[in-house]
Amino acid sequence: MESESSPQERLIASIAQLSGCLVAYSGGVDSAVVAKAAFLALGEKAVAVTGVSSSLASGELETAQRIAAAIGIRHETVATDEFSRVGYLENQPSRCWHCKTELYEQLHALGNRLGIEQILNGANTDDTGDFRPGMKAATEHQVRSPLIECGIDKAGVRAIAKSWNLEIWDKPATPCLSSRVVYGLDITLERLARIDAAEQLLRGLGLQSVRVRYHHDDLARIEVAPEQLAVLSETDNRKLVVDGLRELGFNYVTIDLQGFRSGSFQQLVSPEDLTRNT
Repeated sequence: MESESSPQERLIASIAQLSGCLVAYSGGVDSAVVAKAAFLALGEKAVAVTGVSSSLASGELETAQRIAAAIGIRHETVATDEFSRVGYLENQPSRCWHCKTELYEQLHALGNRLGIEQILNGANTDDTGDFRPGMKAATEHQVRSPLIECGIDKAGVRAIAKSWNLEIWDKPATPCLSSRVVYGLDITLERLARIDAAEQLLRGLGLQSVRVRYHHDDLARIEVAPEQLAVLSETDNRKLVVDGLRELGFNYVTIDLQGFRSGSFQQLVSPEDLTRNT
């Protein structure tokens, strides 16, 4: 009786059926695992591609480059221009559809130049249970999600990454900076720069799982892991954070007592928004 194949073996086998692929690669653990599997399956016929714009947090491109080099996969960048899309700047709950549409159009253009048709993303099965307009954009552009196809969730992704000795196996998710801006408040370069600088300041205190949510009236709502709330309460740290964020242009600085959680703005999405994607 043959033994059942491992998740990573199934993942590699599913990609090996392709003649070549571009991996939409952010440098996070999900897309890094897909990039590694694609390289093992296809070698030089696999290319990891990172979209670069002002919505990319500081340090993320450098991390993506380092991990791609460690994997051995060819790494390319494309300049995305989501800021030219009115629907993106208006920052309604469908914002991610506009962003991913821009990315996938750029990847298809690159694929045409390289003679590669198939695009893969890093979505896993945990990404299928809530409001994900970006997934609709993937479907519309025939982007495949091999982790979902192989039934692999986030915990499984991290386990595979650890088994492959990828240094980012436990890296916190770092979505685009625009995801920190409350729905209905316009996306601007100035606001994204403030968020980026504020989060860098907080990470300087040793806080890794951190978000600075941007609300109306230039209010910053800070989310950190619950066990690290005490760090922000220390007098010196509290003064440093308040003074630093006020200097960046925030009028109010608050701490969310619920602590860090991905997608906390999803609770603001109405039932109507669930059926409105563009």
